[in-house]
Amino acid sequence: MKFTKMHGIGNDYIYVNCFEETVNDPEALSIRLSRRHYSVGSDGLVLIMPSDKADFRMRIFNADGSEAKMCGNATRCIGKFVYERGLTDKTEITLETNSGIKHLSLKAEDGIVSEISVDMGRVILDPAEIPVKASGSVFIDRPIEVGGADYSVTCVSVGNPHAVVFVDDTDSIDIETIGPKFENHELFPDRINTEFIRPIDKTTLRMRVWERGSGETYACGTGACASVAAAVLNGLCPHDTDITVKLIGGDLKINYSSEGKITMTGPAEIVYDGIIPD
Repeated sequence: MKFTKMHGIGNDYIYVNCFEETVNDPEALSIRLSRRHYSVGSDGLVLIMPSDKADFRMRIFNADGSEAKMCGNATRCIGKFVYERGLTDKTEITLETNSGIKHLSLKAEDGIVSEISVDMGRVILDPAEIPVKASGSVFIDRPIEVGGADYSVTCVSVGNPHAVVFVDDTDSIDIETIGPKFENHELFPDRINTEFIRPIDKTTLRMRVWERGSGETYACGTGACASVAAAVLNGLCPHDTDITVKLIGGDLKINYSSEGKITMTGPAEIVYDGIIPD
């Protein structure tokens, strides 16, 4: 099976072109290939597939084999892949995901894509839709106890569920300990992705992320979007402004409009092509 390893500011996945390849058991394959020291090594597996609703379809599997609804960094990588590998000549692309159809705008020159913007759609604030086991119409700056400590948490969904926590210092967070406790907290029936955010100024955030099914990753596109949405909702950043989110793997630009829509802009990189023998 041919594959391509790609990353969006360090958030790396194994991409398979299902126009040419057949993947019968993606859950097991994702577990086997994602191991860092004994296999290819990645945050998971992404299948690029035909769609009867959009130009292309994406399925994404975490390193533990669970299927995710969305991945912002993977959408950008797919945009780069399908354009540079000749599956399309369009720079405006629609992509079917398990959380709806996303619209991609590619910045390309001489056949090479340097930057991709993704219309991520509307931010979901209703706890029942995120989902969070809580009453009320929103879950903004609410206290919860996790691992014996109290945290103020804002929960939103941008295709995936996120819990955003604002902290004074992201480097001192013991994310390997607290991350799984957030992920499997009883409030979150589908588990949760957790972002620990330090606001630097009105247009800059620093972020670390614990992703459900994958652990700490270098970057999370939907997490960056959720963090900006939470920062705006808590009065830390303005609407309709490009906010730079600084992650371990690099920077993303996120814009949360006053109409509730969110746009993510950033790069995507091809690492290498490979073949997995039978």
